[in-house]
Amino acid sequence: MSVRGHFDANLKELQTKLMELGNIAKASLERSIKALEEKDVDTALAIIEGDQKADDLEEEINDLAILLIAKQQPVATDLRRVIVAIKIASDLERIADFAVNVAKSTIRIGSEPLIKPIHHVKEMHGITSEMIGLTLESFVEEDVVKAKKIAEMDDRVDDLYGETIQELLALNKEKPEFTAQITQLSFICRYLERAADHTTNIAEGVFYLVKGRRYDLNE
Repeated sequence: MSVRGHFDANLKELQTKLMELGNIAKASLERSIKALEEKDVDTALAIIEGDQKADDLEEEINDLAILLIAKQQPVATDLRRVIVAIKIASDLERIADFAVNVAKSTIRIGSEPLIKPIHHVKEMHGITSEMIGLTLESFVEEDVVKAKKIAEMDDRVDDLYGETIQELLALNKEKPEFTAQITQLSFICRYLERAADHTTNIAEGVFYLVKGRRYDLNE
């Protein structure tokens, strides 16, 4: 196989590992919200225990990327592909961490009935989950149109976050005996908002890959 052929094969492997990590992060986040809704502490514990797989994959991606840079010395767009892959892996691993944080909050809430329906939490998760899938597509396809859409979706998550926090603060005044649970629900909203932000970071990476310059999509 030619030098270029080896490089392309390694890039493909890098992409495959990134997709696997993205799917793990997305699935973990989905399971964590379901565990919250169902007050399923066993599933929450399983999410925490399974987080090592995401950590290991991020390390594998970084090792492969460093090896590619050291052995192949890529330039221009090829170098950007490798650099963006490292950054995406970091953002995806952080999203998986946020799923773990949601699981920990679920455990802290325990069997206590939820003080209010979690419609906004579920909507925030639904948008964030869609963003993760779309951002991975935008990376694979090098599609800045899809990447731009992610930033627009992030605005909706931010709006929902603000609305939900205000509702929780009002509830805390009415029912101070639920302060502990309200605090955990506030944390969960924050974890989802941050997960959406990290997804937007990935979209910014796609812009950098395609355009060769950095854009701030969180403005």
